[in-house]
Amino acid sequence: MSATLRKMTHEEAVAEVYRLTPQLREYDEFMYLGVRWLPYTMFFHLTDYRSAVINTDAFGFRRNSVESGGHSIAAFPHDRVVNLVVGGSTALGTGTSSDASTVSSWLCERTGELWLNFAGRGYNSTQELVLFLMHQHRFKRIGHVILLSGANTLTLEGLPDELATEHGRYYYSYEFGHYMEQYNDDLRRRKNSYASAVSGRDGSMLARLKKRFGGSGPDINPADTVITDEGIDRDQRVDRAIFSVLNALGQWQALLAPSGAKLSYALQPVSRWTKDSFHDEEEAMFHAIDCCANNFWRMFGSLLGPEVYARYKRGIEEGCRALGVPFLDVNAALGASPVAQENIFVDHLHFNDAGYIETARLLHDAFVADPTARINEPALENA
Repeated sequence: MSATLRKMTHEEAVAEVYRLTPQLREYDEFMYLGVRWLPYTMFFHLTDYRSAVINTDAFGFRRNSVESGGHSIAAFPHDRVVNLVVGGSTALGTGTSSDASTVSSWLCERTGELWLNFAGRGYNSTQELVLFLMHQHRFKRIGHVILLSGANTLTLEGLPDELATEHGRYYYSYEFGHYMEQYNDDLRRRKNSYASAVSGRDGSMLARLKKRFGGSGPDINPADTVITDEGIDRDQRVDRAIFSVLNALGQWQALLAPSGAKLSYALQPVSRWTKDSFHDEEEAMFHAIDCCANNFWRMFGSLLGPEVYARYKRGIEEGCRALGVPFLDVNAALGASPVAQENIFVDHLHFNDAGYIETARLLHDAFVADPTARINEPALENA
């Protein structure tokens, strides 16, 4: 797109996003109606959500299309071997016009096997693993698990150090710290406390959050807090994300080993990791998203360069090789596809139907059509 794009207000940008990709309004409604707060994984999707675009089951997992059986984690034939597509919002299928164009639905249609959508929007690699631990007992026989993942973990490792924990950095890190530390403040103010000499202490996370991100009051909404990755060392961030991905991958391998299930890892596509030139509508969407960016997109923008891509890919690829886990860089595979020249991205991480169907085909050809194949290209030496 050669013309200089006009800076838009937030309201104008949102309207432009919905004009270009109407189905994204439904995904925003789905996300911002609220989330369910759960133990262990912390949050998950709404249950039994119904729309023409996205539908969830009694546990909050996205359903497959009616054409591919309508199966989901809460409702599938337990006498059949089950295969799982695991990941965040790309594995979920954010951006598709309906359940029919998700990766899991396409694989069901293509193979005649049972592939279920086992994705959590916003989840990092650790949460993907913990989610499986919470539902592993539902599966009598698992055939194949494909992790289509990587971007959330890398993005969320850009959260400020004040939001870091020994268990990593995660979506809603700020909100969790803010609201739960309010409870700690309530404890300090209780009339009959079991603690001694607690008054006057203010070393809490809430105090640090207030100092870093601003105070509180009736006119302050924590949900409006602006968070960026400013000041975060880029290489350390990438290395933390690589460790998190590979640490979880090793645990996946150990969990699946007794069942003999196959495990494959696909580094999910990112717009500028996949191709260098874009359709005019893709560029228009990127611009509109930038003009109404939320905290996730603010932390994501610095990851689009080739240096980050090369370091991240190389680290995960080498780790997969050491573990003996088949690896596919979907960025390179999709970039080599003729479909890449078309309008396929609805933002920097998500596709329209054509993009998801091609991604599903690439995963099928790499991991399913020849299950003995191990896609592990040489690391980028000069990227």
